[in-house]
Amino acid sequence: MVSICLEYVSERANKIYIYCSHEEGFISNDFFYDINGHILERHKLNDVLSDGEEKFLYDTSVERQKAVVRIINDDIKEMIKLCKKYDREMPTEIKIIYDVQANKIVANYKYDLIHTNDPNNTAGSVAKNWLEKVRAESA
Repeated sequence: MVSICLEYVSERANKIYIYCSHEEGFISNDFFYDINGHILERHKLNDVLSDGEEKFLYDTSVERQKAVVRIINDDIKEMIKLCKKYDREMPTEIKIIYDVQANKIVANYKYDLIHTNDPNNTAGSVAKNWLEKVRAESA
């Protein structure tokens, strides 16, 4: 998951944030970045290029975004298979933070239902709330 998200930004990010959800058979994911001190959604990476970087543009095409989402979903499916194989509980939520410069990864897991029993939330809204929380903390 980290490697495909790192490839998506051509290894030009400070941190990568990956959200994975698996509840009641439904799989979802999202990812966003810290670039130049700005917390950015994957389709807005070109919004804050630093001086000297104006010639570089991130490829944020819809096709490329869909490819990354598909690969992460495939990785989640493989995790589900591994959990079943080894008789382990599959997390309902995984939040991954990869610090590119330090080459350090932190993953937080939850096993309770996060959004399925909440009429006001979806996996997408939970991921968006995490993005906003990270933005607020980095401000």
